[in-house]
Amino acid sequence: MNQLTGREAIESEMARQQGDALASFKAAETVAADIASSIQATGQLTLLGMGGSHCVGRTVEPIYRTLGVDAVAATFSEQLDTARPLKGKTVIATSQSGESAEAVRWLSQSVERRDSFGMTMEKNSTLARSVPSLIGCGGSEIAVAATRSFTIAFAQHLAVLAALGVDATQALAALSQTHAVSLDDALAHFGNVSTVITSGRRLRGLAEGLALGVAELSRLPSFSIEGGQMRHGPLEMLGADRGVTLLRSSELGGERFAGLAEAVRKGNSPVIVFDTSGDDLIPDAVNVRLPESSDMTAIFFLLPVLQRFMLEFGSRHVANVGTPLHIAKVTRVE
Repeated sequence: MNQLTGREAIESEMARQQGDALASFKAAETVAADIASSIQATGQLTLLGMGGSHCVGRTVEPIYRTLGVDAVAATFSEQLDTARPLKGKTVIATSQSGESAEAVRWLSQSVERRDSFGMTMEKNSTLARSVPSLIGCGGSEIAVAATRSFTIAFAQHLAVLAALGVDATQALAALSQTHAVSLDDALAHFGNVSTVITSGRRLRGLAEGLALGVAELSRLPSFSIEGGQMRHGPLEMLGADRGVTLLRSSELGGERFAGLAEAVRKGNSPVIVFDTSGDDLIPDAVNVRLPESSDMTAIFFLLPVLQRFMLEFGSRHVANVGTPLHIAKVTRVE
């Protein structure tokens, strides 16, 4: 049997993600209820992860805050090197493999685990053996960059949010749907781009995940800046070869995207807007529109579109897209 190419492996993961994510939501019910009970008791939540797992934490952080939870996302390395006190807080430690070097070291050093939980794809991992864990369905993800595991992690968080009283109906419907959105104009708009900047406000974590995926697949510089921060200096880096993608949902602060896009275009940078806001189209930008939505529903509408964008953008710059040169799927060395 021939080994899959990097692109084929990514496409295989993406083809499975809908079903596996829905199954993971259902499978999470019992542990999600325990996590929700802990959050209700502590009122504080720390979300630990590295790479894509940290981007997941950054994305759901504001959603938990909406419920009155003092939620903070941090990397394992930050927690290890400049620790925030975790006593009396609920902790969700996320690692797709459950074997990331920083996650394993944190577990070895963590004394207080009363309100600590895991989120992983691997039931026999160090993480899953160490703390009660949500286990994603379908087995470990093989491809680089993260797609299926990313979607499953959001489905697991949706299970926790549902246990906290959030109505999951619309989000599950979005997860179950497929929208045939053309990306031809967006990809053509970035035809001369050699650096990608992504930005969001409430969707800042999702923008960070997109930047990570673009960097992994295109091997070009790609980084993310929170929407408000774009105004405070970074506009100086703009130019015709610096593409900017904006992620906008139906959210507080969403009305500020039009002004930001205008400022970016004055810097001669091409702009793509991935948009579930339901607001007017942003002029002088390629607008990729999806149904009006916010929070988890917007995330599930946007995820498959962003995944296709980073894969197709990467394939225009790398012949063997999805085949890493310098990294492994599981980072076992700090």
